[in-house]
Amino acid sequence: MYISKIVVLLLLCINIVHADTPYVESDLLKKITKKYTIFAKKRFLYLQAVLDDAKQATDLQKLKAVNDFFNDVKYASDMKVYNKKDYWATPWEFLGKDMGDCEDYVISKYFALLYLGIDSKKLFFTYVRSTKFKAPHMVLTYFKTPRSEPLILDNNNKKIFPASQRKDLLPIYNFNGESLYRAEKSGTGKKIKQHKSHKKWDELKLNMKRKKI
Repeated sequence: MYISKIVVLLLLCINIVHADTPYVESDLLKKITKKYTIFAKKRFLYLQAVLDDAKQATDLQKLKAVNDFFNDVKYASDMKVYNKKDYWATPWEFLGKDMGDCEDYVISKYFALLYLGIDSKKLFFTYVRSTKFKAPHMVLTYFKTPRSEPLILDNNNKKIFPASQRKDLLPIYNFNGESLYRAEKSGTGKKIKQHKSHKKWDELKLNMKRKKI
């Protein structure tokens, strides 16, 4: 497939970026290629092709395209990749290194879906507890409306399912960069009126602004 545009990324925070702009700008792509080799460049070019194909798709089709793409990235702990206990990688770091943990999948899916025009109010970072792995976990959730049952985009179970079909996940809270909600079985949940700024989110926004690779 011929790719007419070579990339741009985008956004600083949760602003929606229109899909008629490329995902990663050429200067940034050159830096990524230099740091991570030509194979990383090919991964970003393939991502651009996937996003280009999904521009006119429905929300559900966009969710599937993005979920399928990033779920092919290898899982690895923050300690293995960054020698840190807990680190939220930028999409460039995640795809450049071609590995990361659950938060990294969520972050990259989130920003790719914003790029495709999905309303940020429909997307949440959702903290859960996995009964299968007996450990905390993070997934990306999509709410068609604030009262809808969410769809779960997960790197463990790679198919998208409604939350009611994920009996292995116990929801804790939903976070979207602006607000924090106590998670419930359907709907975004009860908003927590006062909460401290999420440190990892603030660090991520800064790293996005600096285009950290």
